[in-house]
Amino acid sequence: MNLIGILVGFLAFTVLGGVWFAVLFPRAYNRSLGRDPGAKPDPSPLFFAGPALTSLVITITSAILMDALNIDGYGDALLFGLTVGTGYLAANTVNIAINPNFPRPLLYAAISGSYNILGSLIVSLILQAFGGR
Repeated sequence: MNLIGILVGFLAFTVLGGVWFAVLFPRAYNRSLGRDPGAKPDPSPLFFAGPALTSLVITITSAILMDALNIDGYGDALLFGLTVGTGYLAANTVNIAINPNFPRPLLYAAISGSYNILGSLIVSLILQAFGGR
């Protein structure tokens, strides 16, 4: 595993989250949560640290799994990223969203799930670029 690759992957995933939720889809994301479309989040430390920490955990976990599975080449990295992004991250997002506390669970799942799939693909490609065999 390459620590620089992990750092770059983590930073890319974190920046993607900021762009995804604050620039590309803030109004739709707010609607999915039942908030006013123009609502701004409370800028608490947890608001900033929580997503970054989970991005770090996902990136480290992906690096460990890619190493253990001997992922070799960009095609394998893309397949890995798609499998993890869809099969774990997006599927779990849908599972979380379908509880009664989400007024628009399918919208939430579409926004957050697609972010997770794209993030997983990007992280996997970065990890391959920095630590590929």
